[in-house]
Amino acid sequence: MTSKAASEKTASKTQKPAVAASKKPRAPRTAGRPRAEEVEARSVDLLRTAGELFLEKGYSNVSLEMIARAAQVATRTIYVKFGGKAGLITALIDAKREAYLSSMALVEDPRPVREALNDYARKLHTLLNLPESVALHRMVTSEAQANPDLVEAFYKSGPGITMDAVRRYLERPDVRAQLRKDLPFEQLPTFLANCVIGDSLSRVLGRPRKDTTKDALEARMEMFFRAVLREKT
Repeated sequence: MTSKAASEKTASKTQKPAVAASKKPRAPRTAGRPRAEEVEARSVDLLRTAGELFLEKGYSNVSLEMIARAAQVATRTIYVKFGGKAGLITALIDAKREAYLSSMALVEDPRPVREALNDYARKLHTLLNLPESVALHRMVTSEAQANPDLVEAFYKSGPGITMDAVRRYLERPDVRAQLRKDLPFEQLPTFLANCVIGDSLSRVLGRPRKDTTKDALEARMEMFFRAVLREKT
């Protein structure tokens, strides 16, 4: 073997890749116009990357350029598809909510009130107590004063939609017929939300909680039903 060949062989063994491997596999890129499924996979990957950066570094400390570099996309792509960081937050919450509960499913649910709201409450409770949901809630709370756009995006795509679904459900004549007549109906969505969430202050502060169990939720929902349902005659 010549000295030149030996040198090339040694170099090939010791040469390191220019870019480290990603923690999670990214959607494969193909030449030409991407197919619909590729576009969807890239969008999911972009949202996952943005969510991880927001929760790790904080909303204020993450720029679109940072997200673009980590997701291996152009910054303009984020602007075009999401409009900015608030749009990314909205898309993240929409995707998570749609994976766990459908607002329209509640609005159109034909079952008795107790059965329909119990089912909705269990799904919402599961969603709200996911680690990433709790972390997002705390991030929004801590950065609310400095980032009103974050608060608006969070409320509109999260609590705003779920509260509106409950309100529309409770406005149905067949549902009203199962409820007491003397109720402050405009307060019922908030009452239900508080029964589902439980100790909201400890949730935000990160204090130890004992009210996130299934039994604790059922006890709060029973309190809700005793307060709002008509007594059977």
